[in-house]
Amino acid sequence: MKKALLLATAAITGYVAWIKVRQDREERDLWAEVTDSFGEQPPQVTG
Repeated sequence: MKKALLLATAAITGYVAWIKVRQDREERDLWAEVTDSFGEQPPQVTG
């Protein structure tokens, strides 16, 4: 019974860690997208 509880705890911990890693990666990608174009001239609108 203790092994099953330990296995379940390890699985839940791994899942929570994976969610955190995925969220951090998404946030880093978002910041990279925003800051990669920093300093560039915005496109000119002609009309």
